[in-house]
Amino acid sequence: MGEAEFYRFSTFFTVGIEWVYAGLFAAFFRPFLPGREGRGKQLLLFAAYLLLELACHRTALPQGLLGPVLLALLLALSPWIGLKKAQIFLLVLLYWNARISSGLMAESLYFILERLLPACDGPLEAIFLRAAGFIVLFLLTHFLLFAAMLAFLRQQLARRRMPLQWRELCYLSLVPTAGILFGQVISRLLFEVRDGVLLQLYERHPAFLAVVPLLALLFYAGACLSIVFQQGMAALQEEQAIWFAERRQLQAIQGRIQEAEQFYSQIRSLRHEMRGHLTNIQGLAHKGEYASLKEYIRQMDCQLRGTEPAVQTGNPVTDVIIGDFCRQSQKQGIGFQAAFSYPASGGYDSFDVGIILQNLLQNAAEACGKVPEGQRAITVSGRQKGRFFLIEVTNTFAGQVDFGQDGLPASTKADPLAHGIGLANVRRSAEKYMGELELKTEGQTFFATVLLQERSSL
Repeated sequence: MGEAEFYRFSTFFTVGIEWVYAGLFAAFFRPFLPGREGRGKQLLLFAAYLLLELACHRTALPQGLLGPVLLALLLALSPWIGLKKAQIFLLVLLYWNARISSGLMAESLYFILERLLPACDGPLEAIFLRAAGFIVLFLLTHFLLFAAMLAFLRQQLARRRMPLQWRELCYLSLVPTAGILFGQVISRLLFEVRDGVLLQLYERHPAFLAVVPLLALLFYAGACLSIVFQQGMAALQEEQAIWFAERRQLQAIQGRIQEAEQFYSQIRSLRHEMRGHLTNIQGLAHKGEYASLKEYIRQMDCQLRGTEPAVQTGNPVTDVIIGDFCRQSQKQGIGFQAAFSYPASGGYDSFDVGIILQNLLQNAAEACGKVPEGQRAITVSGRQKGRFFLIEVTNTFAGQVDFGQDGLPASTKADPLAHGIGLANVRRSAEKYMGELELKTEGQTFFATVLLQERSSL
């Protein structure tokens, strides 16, 4: 390989490197891009990174400026990307920390290999060919390490959704920021020209050959552990929020059950009094006091109508919940249809079924509140088939539903911890019965289906 060929090789390889970096960057962001236009947003990220990388090389700008400029550009493009600025900030930091850490580790391996295979006296073409081979080997090692580190980071981030407020962002940014600064300092010290002589850091300080890659690995591991710890904290907070929400729901259901018990007690009292009423009716009829008899029957009819439940499902818990939402829907102009039959097998805890219905109907009512009047509709059904009990709630909605990585709709509430708490409770209740929750949309109708399997003993 002559000098001209080596120059063309270097130019071509540099362009290839820039494309690979841009591809890894876009692939790292891909799982976190919301919406159905994820591929288009991925191409936008790829193009932005590649243009900045090419601009830095063509204008001979310091490589250290690429990260800040890229971050500023992506923060400005956050509305089009569909990610919050805090999330973009963290992802860019993690990417850059992994790139620098993998580069320092690959540089150490490159130095060791170069010393194990020293250059021999020979023609200039052989020297250029050896240099090209070492460049390819170094970059392949770097890219493999870099891709593996990014894949592991992406896997950790995708395991659980984290609420990224600025406090959590500052905590998660400490280690990768320190790793980036460490890498920038070391990269300035790796090569130094003094009195026309090229001096390498590892030649002057051999101990750094082990210390630098180890520190780079520790900075990367520290960033991963920070993510794992923060996800654990988020999981605990979510569990606490779910527990409190479930407790409030149980207390509300228990309060309504007491009202239902009073209602059924009133019915039993009326049944007990019915014999006396019949005696009075017979007496009035025997005396021929038909006007009084008519008034007496009218009063009894009014009294009996006041004791009729809005919905009869076969269980007081589900009677109360569906009845409440039926009355609430009538006030809000929502068409409400119920065809719910509580299973008579006794293989289900009524409070578990109540929590499922309470959360599904609450979500349905909130969604219908955003729909224009005349188009609001909720249907609830429950039927048993064999050892399975199927509960389905459908409702109309406005806009578009985006499902998160956990399969639940993205929350529109200001509190990130409120994301999917109701549906998370539904899923937890279903899992007690080896069941599952299925959510889907068809047009402007949202379907929530819960399948429960009967348990032999509770």
